[in-house]
Amino acid sequence: MLHKKQNVFDDFIACAEYLIDNKFASPQKLAIHGGSNGGLLVGAVSQQRPDIIGAAINRVGVLDMLRFHKFTVGGAWLPEYGNPEKNKDDFECIYKYSPLHNIRMKPDVEWPATLLMSADHDDRVVSAHSLKYIAQLYYIAQKEAAEFQKKPLICRIEVKAGHGAGKPTSKIIAEVTDIYAFVSQVLGAKYHD
Repeated sequence: MLHKKQNVFDDFIACAEYLIDNKFASPQKLAIHGGSNGGLLVGAVSQQRPDIIGAAINRVGVLDMLRFHKFTVGGAWLPEYGNPEKNKDDFECIYKYSPLHNIRMKPDVEWPATLLMSADHDDRVVSAHSLKYIAQLYYIAQKEAAEFQKKPLICRIEVKAGHGAGKPTSKIIAEVTDIYAFVSQVLGAKYHD
């Protein structure tokens, strides 16, 4: 991927626009969901086009792209993302899309309802990614959007859990229940038999 990572976000945005333009969805009812590297996708798309997303569910997302390689196995991702510390071109490219470093509220555009999900024992994408992101998002929302930001911005940290695999069924059920409850509440979704 290296310097072409933005293509991933552009493609995803184009898909969302297609759904909206062809009346399969509306921005107010469109939820996006991704985990791990897909969480990076959800984070970047949320900040680049908050106007086309009603809700974003971000599970164990890689959100601090300038320090990802400092945590546990993050160094193994250097060939895919680049090295922001030792390569100027990599830094400039990564900085443009890093979710943590690009949170900006657009005037009168609400940030999508956001549910960040992480785990206290995740050794692949440590919870610091989600915790730093939600702290920065709260700070920016309060500073730049306090008058109009009404959608919830929530972080859920699973205890005694990791990146996702190997969870007991009870934890999986609780996590999926929280996701569906969140989407139902923020988008006004109605489920039918």
